[in-house]
Amino acid sequence: MYAITGVTGHVGGAAARALRDAGHPVRAVVRDATRGGGFTEAAVADFTDRAALAAALTGATGAFVLLPTIPAGDDTDHRRLAATIAGAVADSGVRHVAALSSYGAELPEGTGPVRWLHHFENLLRDTGARVTAIRSPHFQEKVEEVLAPATGAGIYPVFGASADVPVPMVATRDIGAAVAQALLHPPAGDEVVDLTAPEYTERQVAEALGAVLGRKLEVVTVPREAWIPTWVDAGMPPGLAAELVELYEATERGVLVPRGDRSHHATTRIDETLSGLIS
Repeated sequence: MYAITGVTGHVGGAAARALRDAGHPVRAVVRDATRGGGFTEAAVADFTDRAALAAALTGATGAFVLLPTIPAGDDTDHRRLAATIAGAVADSGVRHVAALSSYGAELPEGTGPVRWLHHFENLLRDTGARVTAIRSPHFQEKVEEVLAPATGAGIYPVFGASADVPVPMVATRDIGAAVAQALLHPPAGDEVVDLTAPEYTERQVAEALGAVLGRKLEVVTVPREAWIPTWVDAGMPPGLAAELVELYEATERGVLVPRGDRSHHATTRIDETLSGLIS
């Protein structure tokens, strides 16, 4: 039995379906009992409830966990949540955990919200479980954040100095598949798996999105000083907006790169992902 958290989200859902479709029993860990259908069994637990989460993981051959972003939370809030999840892993006695992480998680600072994953990885390694950290580049599904201006005003905003710098972008279904493979083939010890993926510039993504929408999108590079006001006007808490500025600047400095023990190549193209998002 594999215990999978986040089954109602992109990555957890993809991992759970990949395991189920391969014939393996899946325990869906959900906050709402009505949303755990379609799998072998469901366990109700919230990431903030150490005892309930530990019970949901107990008896599993392996488990998938992630550290959710608390939109209005600060560094202390995220460290506290990471400690609660890691504590549940330790209490459960599960022997192998796959954790969603990110390029740059080996760095303790200067990466915005990725530094919380640095802390999370290290806490998990202290639990006694073997830990496979699945480090991902940017998600292809981040395009969801610009669908409103794209479908409304025909604008594709770019938060960076240039729209023509290629960066790896991975589909979340490929991340889920990598999680499933990691759980089915646990390592002898802790390991970091880097996901490599197709590279695209933001202009290429805009062109692909425009093709799916049936309209030409205007690529607009947002000035650095307008990033936080733009995000806050869209409803993002100011603290999280400031964290994203540091993340985007880390990307531009080139510090978010693969540095793991091995790599897993993801192959889904951006046009495939966009077609699924828009349909």
